[in-house]
Amino acid sequence: MTRIVIAIGGNAILNPAKGSPEEAQKKIDMTCAEIATIIENGYEVVLTHGNGPQIGNILAMQEECGLVHPQPLDVCGAQTQGMLGYSLQQSLDNRLKERGINKRVTTVLTQVIVDESSPSFENPTKPIGLYYQNFRAQEMTALGIRMIKDTHGYRRVVPSPEPVQIIEEETIKKLVSDGFIVIAAGGGGIPVIRKNGLLTGVEAVIDKDLTGSLLAASVGAELLLILTDVDKVSLNYGKDNQTDLDKMTTREAEEYIKEGHFGKGSMEPKVRSGMNFVKSGGKYAIITSLEKALPALVGTAGTRIIR
Repeated sequence: MTRIVIAIGGNAILNPAKGSPEEAQKKIDMTCAEIATIIENGYEVVLTHGNGPQIGNILAMQEECGLVHPQPLDVCGAQTQGMLGYSLQQSLDNRLKERGINKRVTTVLTQVIVDESSPSFENPTKPIGLYYQNFRAQEMTALGIRMIKDTHGYRRVVPSPEPVQIIEEETIKKLVSDGFIVIAAGGGGIPVIRKNGLLTGVEAVIDKDLTGSLLAASVGAELLLILTDVDKVSLNYGKDNQTDLDKMTTREAEEYIKEGHFGKGSMEPKVRSGMNFVKSGGKYAIITSLEKALPALVGTAGTRIIR
């Protein structure tokens, strides 16, 4: 049985433009139906997920309410892990039962040690959460919140240091070996560092794709499947000379990154994640959309990253 880690984008769980609980549940059920199909086809699955829209919503609620003390990013990340883990675990369990598949699903609240020397602590670049109009972005900037202009407006940017080690790695490996479908390292994991040998949370978020490659290597996965909102990785994305890629080697991926083909906060970490996984001993990585996940696994869709 082929063991794969599937990294689900936060937007596969919540459309920020239609953020009601009902809409979110529809997207989660659709996502879990696709994952159940993958399991039904004989793959052993470990799941991780993004949390960009969700953690952004929590921050927005804190700001607009004004009646409670704002929580730091690591605590907000833990909240999203619990919230999304619950929703994914319940939905996937239901989808499996509908198909007569007797598999147990569990969520592991996961801490991840990050590189505390990362320059992103001084120069945050990771966009999360809601889009804001210019006037609101100026108000938030005046409050000390860092903002950047993104595709559809202004967004908050936060530190996003590299993941170094998954604290609950042994627990996750034991659950996987015991036959559980594990949901772990949600949102890239809760960012922590060690001080005097003790763990403490830090004000940051971790890119879920980069942690996904770490997770895949730690559980001995053959394949890392990164699900996003496009079917394939492209060179010159959005331009007249856009070229969709069926596959690329790790060396080619490095060159494309150097040439600036991939968005820093979007496609680049996905390509880097796939590249890191293959370099660490993984068989290959695939980047594709949720709808193309199963065809991508059999080689008829998506972009493969190989040695």
